[in-house]
Amino acid sequence: MTTLTTTPATATTPATAAKSPTAAPSRLQADGMAIASFVLGLLGTLVLNIVLGPCALVLGTLALTRGTTRRGRALLGLALGAADLLLLAALTAADGTLSWHLG
Repeated sequence: MTTLTTTPATATTPATAAKSPTAAPSRLQADGMAIASFVLGLLGTLVLNIVLGPCALVLGTLALTRGTTRRGRALLGLALGAADLLLLAALTAADGTLSWHLG
């Protein structure tokens, strides 16, 4: 005699999607983007704010949309990227330069 066993169909929910093997690399990439956004935003306040500010904004936004677990770092990256661009505008308005200088 043969017995048939049936298993219920598994529905994909956000909780099970986060545990799936394909979600892990995406989450790790988003975490890396959040950290990179923070570091680039921080460096942008010192050097190359015309380049690093927008990069920090883009990476912070991508990290948040991809569901990073490091949400605070992504938000700090966004804030520092915006501060970089504001600093660039202030430096340009003050003395017509795009960088810091002493003296």
